[in-house]
Amino acid sequence: MTKTTDLLEPATLGGLRLPNRLVMAPMTRNRAAADGTPTSLMADYYTQRADAGLIVAEAATPSSVGQTYPNITAIHTPAHVAGWRRVTDAVRDAGGRMFLQLQHGGRIGHPATSGHTPLAPSPVPLPGTVFTSEGHRPAVVPREMTGDDIRATVAEFAAAARRALDAGFEGVEVHAANGYLLHQFLAGNTNRRTDEYGGSVAGRIRFVVEVVEAVVAEVGAGHVGVRIAPGLTVNGIEEGDTEALYPALVAALRPLGLAYLHVVYADPDSPVFRRIRADWPGALVANPVLGELTTDAVRRAGERLLAAGADLVALGRPFLANPDLVARLRLGAPLNPVRDRYLMYVGGATGYTDYPTLAESPSSSAMVAVDAERVA
Repeated sequence: MTKTTDLLEPATLGGLRLPNRLVMAPMTRNRAAADGTPTSLMADYYTQRADAGLIVAEAATPSSVGQTYPNITAIHTPAHVAGWRRVTDAVRDAGGRMFLQLQHGGRIGHPATSGHTPLAPSPVPLPGTVFTSEGHRPAVVPREMTGDDIRATVAEFAAAARRALDAGFEGVEVHAANGYLLHQFLAGNTNRRTDEYGGSVAGRIRFVVEVVEAVVAEVGAGHVGVRIAPGLTVNGIEEGDTEALYPALVAALRPLGLAYLHVVYADPDSPVFRRIRADWPGALVANPVLGELTTDAVRRAGERLLAAGADLVALGRPFLANPDLVARLRLGAPLNPVRDRYLMYVGGATGYTDYPTLAESPSSSAMVAVDAERVA
């Protein structure tokens, strides 16, 4: 990609032409049906945000045992494919492009929700509670994955990727971040295995690499991205050797020719981020750490990442609360505040599809006047 610090400049990602360098980051919103099928409300939500250069849809589980919370999406039955097809058709009709994130929860799951004992690299439970269909419940001890479990899970990711393309997505993002199953294999405190999938850095990255290789073999490298979160401690993760872990993982993924690598909470001043950028030859998507959610703060954070070598910038909460975020950044218009109560666990349109656009807000006429002045 041509280097720039302009978030609104067009870009290409493999064979995709993107109208800007803004990526709507995947965000769990718990609005799917109980069986994981996407709903018409979800189609409305994503269509509202189709101006993003790329939308990475919220995490979809490749199997029932991989389910994390109630009403999350899935991609392992024909009904899931049909539901997602309604979403992707609507977004494409509005001019948008979508990847689907594939996520297995690992130890972050509960029999009260999925009907299964969670699987994980080692029998190390999540600290605290898990949100279930029966409210918050103490986390259960996961079952350590056998060799057969590992092979079956790798195959499930590959099959899910094929279903995602059948559902109209341009590609998939393999979720190896935020404390879910793939991240649990990477981290020393959740992976206590003594076989070829544990112990050394080479052992702990093996499962992630095998999943990504299987997905690439199924749908092609140009349709595959990977999300990582170096040093992130969410969901009880402690990697222990971040500085050694991620250069090794990047080196193993590099020959595959992936569509992109997506770094969560990227700090442009971090030695790990700089090493990843130097080692990764392809497109790099970076998700900034945001404090205040203002137009200026979002632009500054995004432009810093582009200046540090990122090709695209992934934003979560700004897109969540602003269906017309691209227009607001272009005009310098104020952003809607996020209504935190409705981020997760509360279904329905409130705090989901009812955030106003500029045209619907009281200040819209003033912003139109400002825009006219700039054009003149």
